[in-house]
Amino acid sequence: MFTKILIANRGEIACRVIATARKMGIATVAVYSDADKDARHVKLADEAVRIGAAPSRESYLLADRIIDACRQTGAQAIHPGYGFLSENEAFAQRCEDEGIAFIGPRAHSIAAMGDKIASKKLANEAKVNTIPGWNDAIASAEAAVEIARDIGYPVMIKASAGGGGKGLRVAYDDKEALEGFTACQNEARNSFGDDRIFIEKFVQQPRHIEIQILGDSQGNVIYLNERECSIQRRHQKVIEEAPSPFISDATRKAMGEQAVALARAVKYQSAGTVEFVVGKDQDFYFLEMNTRLQVEHPVTECITGLDLVELMIRVAAGEPLPIAQADVRRDGWAIECRINAEDPFRNFLPSTGRLVRFQPPEESMFQADTEKKLGVRVDTGVYEGGEIPMYYDSMIAKLIVHGTDREDAIHKMRAALGGFVIRGISSNIPFQAALLAHPDFVSGRFNTGFIAEHYGQGFHAEDVPHDDPLFLVALAAYMHRRYRARARGISGQLAGHEVKVGEQFVVVALHADGEHAHHAVSVTDFQDLSGSSLVHVEGRDYQISSAATLGQIRVQGQCNGVGFTAQVERGAGKNPLALRIAHNGTQIEALVLSPLGARLHRLMPFKAPPDLSRFLLSPMPGLLVDIAVQPGQKVQAGEKLAVIEAMKMENILFATQDGVVSKVVAGKGESLSVDQVILEFQ
Repeated sequence: MFTKILIANRGEIACRVIATARKMGIATVAVYSDADKDARHVKLADEAVRIGAAPSRESYLLADRIIDACRQTGAQAIHPGYGFLSENEAFAQRCEDEGIAFIGPRAHSIAAMGDKIASKKLANEAKVNTIPGWNDAIASAEAAVEIARDIGYPVMIKASAGGGGKGLRVAYDDKEALEGFTACQNEARNSFGDDRIFIEKFVQQPRHIEIQILGDSQGNVIYLNERECSIQRRHQKVIEEAPSPFISDATRKAMGEQAVALARAVKYQSAGTVEFVVGKDQDFYFLEMNTRLQVEHPVTECITGLDLVELMIRVAAGEPLPIAQADVRRDGWAIECRINAEDPFRNFLPSTGRLVRFQPPEESMFQADTEKKLGVRVDTGVYEGGEIPMYYDSMIAKLIVHGTDREDAIHKMRAALGGFVIRGISSNIPFQAALLAHPDFVSGRFNTGFIAEHYGQGFHAEDVPHDDPLFLVALAAYMHRRYRARARGISGQLAGHEVKVGEQFVVVALHADGEHAHHAVSVTDFQDLSGSSLVHVEGRDYQISSAATLGQIRVQGQCNGVGFTAQVERGAGKNPLALRIAHNGTQIEALVLSPLGARLHRLMPFKAPPDLSRFLLSPMPGLLVDIAVQPGQKVQAGEKLAVIEAMKMENILFATQDGVVSKVVAGKGESLSVDQVILEFQ
């Protein structure tokens, strides 16, 4: 067994590998860029080596510097994590040539599966179901149209070297096939330096289901059940679960056996994933093989009780697999939500900056520990006070729950999302809460088009309907009365002017348009139950109890005998006196006033927000890489104005109305903050 390994990655996956290595008694070496010098994985590792500047092409993608770090520290093996160099056959071969163990498959396996056209031919030879299509590179857009007609619309146009949603289009007619071929070819050439394009049949109502496999150097290969990954936004996975709520045991077995056959065909060693597209009738077809550890591997670990990182390390060290196919368990149900630094209410624009608060829900299940009860696990590479840099992907953490069945897992995940406190940057937690509550998700009736179908026009606050909105009002009154009770106990108050707690309140739910909602509420304490009150609002009674200390954001307690997890914060919104209450993805901002205070509040004039239509504001922190207009230039609605780069993505800003540019305020190459002025219009 190795005594020291180097992790050629960053963020949560680097921390994940370090956790298992520590359990195995193996020393670890972290590598870091200038942007990551204070990162969590650097603090956790036994040693750390700087490998370059912040951009990944100047650090994490430099094989020479990673090999040098190995030599410098005496590490005997490299774990590549996912992304970066994890599926780079040249890097795997370089490790082999240098006598460094690559904790992943051999270079020939990566090469065989890395090319989508070659891998499909291999799958055919291994008798794996493949989608009908044209598997050779297509010469021209006109030829693409002819081939698409022969296959039958709709078709999927794909770049052979594509990934991450780039070089991918669905065409429903000749015009879309012609345009899609050209667009895919350009994207593939620019992103991957490889413009080969192929076409295959587009499966209707498709689900994305993948099989986790494990192979060793002795020729043993097993499959570890499946993962359901159909909840995707722009081809990026959002929620993953294991097992799938859709496929039968017979389909699971058939998919698993075909995945193993493909792995055997390329003499696969290590953990890998064979991805399938599954039609509405459970017909399934090979998509591709990912020759690395997947982001969503924790859900498989939960239901099988296996540590995939440990098994990867043991296989790389030459050990045989410790289990056979018959030993693979399927215990309970696991769900993973990817918590990303993006603002769902601003069309998921990246959100970078300092994590002012970072308080994940309490873990009851730890990495690589199968003895713990079913519960919550958090995989993360960040910490409170740390920075989310703009140079890498947007993942803050992975939130994983393990329940006895799917209903239990969904319930646990909704509570865990409610208890995840993130401040300083925006996150997609409200969006995740909406997905978890959607009836089609709860029932398991969804496919890869789920998000596009239900949230095609963007995501808005009203997309998260609460099953009992008055609970938020009751909780606001309950917490306010606790604040008042505490204030009453402060010594030194002027006689005759002491703080009075009161029982009658009006909760004013604030709205941006000034049309505030007023709710008359009474709150009475139970004398025999500490921290328990009866809240009466609009004919309904809520018996609420909580041991939460005043000032903490996460509030856990019971309402009418049912547990809840919510977030309560004073002064977090635009009004410093208001309480922000969030529960199950729904949020209100409320003032809790006396009846007299509420009457006076109604008399306050409404101050409309300023008109900012004359300005182009930066919707996110990022680098201004292009200004497409000049002072005095006339622009039309929909015209490109500027380009901002953040988290490996370029975001184009378009004009929302016709106008004339009067002034360019920000300069190309400038680092922008949120709502910073870029342009002014006349």
